[in-house]
Amino acid sequence: MAITEDKIMFALSNVIDPDLGKDLVTLNMIDDLVIEGNNVAFTVNLTTPACPMKDEIERACRNAIKHLVSDEIEPEINMSSKVTKGGPSQAFGQKEEPSPEDSLAGVKNIIAVASGKGGVGKSTVAVNLAVALAQSGASVGLVDTDIYGPSIPTMMGINERPNITTKKKLVPLEKHGVKLVSMGFLVDLDEAVVWRGPMVSSAVKQFLTEVEWGELDYLVMDLPPGTGDIQLTIVQQVPLTGAVVVSTPQTVALDDARKAVAMFKKVNVPVLGIVQNMAYFTPPELPDKKYYIFGQDGAKKLAETLEVTMLGEVPLELPVREGGDEGNPVVLRDPTSPAAIAFREIAQRSAQQVSIRNAQDNPTKKVDIKIKP
Repeated sequence: MAITEDKIMFALSNVIDPDLGKDLVTLNMIDDLVIEGNNVAFTVNLTTPACPMKDEIERACRNAIKHLVSDEIEPEINMSSKVTKGGPSQAFGQKEEPSPEDSLAGVKNIIAVASGKGGVGKSTVAVNLAVALAQSGASVGLVDTDIYGPSIPTMMGINERPNITTKKKLVPLEKHGVKLVSMGFLVDLDEAVVWRGPMVSSAVKQFLTEVEWGELDYLVMDLPPGTGDIQLTIVQQVPLTGAVVVSTPQTVALDDARKAVAMFKKVNVPVLGIVQNMAYFTPPELPDKKYYIFGQDGAKKLAETLEVTMLGEVPLELPVREGGDEGNPVVLRDPTSPAAIAFREIAQRSAQQVSIRNAQDNPTKKVDIKIKP
């Protein structure tokens, strides 16, 4: 019995993407189908290279062809990706073309990493999230919007002056496969930025609109703590795809994390999920013990209460701090450590939530904030 394209596509139409709830054929995920006798090859284009369901989908494709077409076929499956975009140009078939002068025109998704208070490891999460996404094969940028206390230069191990193009745009520095912009690249380490709010907002606008970001799958934004000027400036300047909120388990941090979630919901920015940092401590000599120094499952319970996704929890580990101080994030420095594994899972789930959000929700728009007199 001849193997035909129709038979193969019929088999693959029975494979459902578990995140999007539709079959791969309907989602136009199948490309480059080649059939030569009993040899079948094709490409599956997932919505992100960081897809946590990649192996499951490949296995389902293989089983569908064997069961519905022929058990003698050993398909050659290339698992690739085409990252989806939540911007206005892809909304409901619209063809709104960005201006050539728009620095963010080539950026598919913008992810804000935020916290209600400082000291919860937000920058650590942002750095490892960006590097983990880059490790998966995505093109990634990271912008440090904490003007007063930029930490990205130290945590990424780079402190140089960026170049400027003939159009007077900053060229991002690059380290660990991630494009970087930070105020820390523009001022000396011992120099304090003593600016009022409007000047800080202006600097953030420049980081977003006067930088040659190029083509990016994800631009991760490390926000300062709180819900003030910079956060409002960002949602007014760019259409955020979604936000990741970072907290530790104790009540004082959770109270502020709740406010951060409320802020994003108020300005119609989807919350991709919550990360619980410093979740527990496991002594190296007691690998089966967990000491909940800051309380247990606080962020997890908050996520359930607020009906947002729990993206993961990161243990309190020495390599995380050492990696940040050395400029070598733990996902690179100690890739088999529990914290590194947790960060990679968080990156996968964040990318997963971006894909779901892009498939199901309306496109993100800049927020028009009007102050009542």
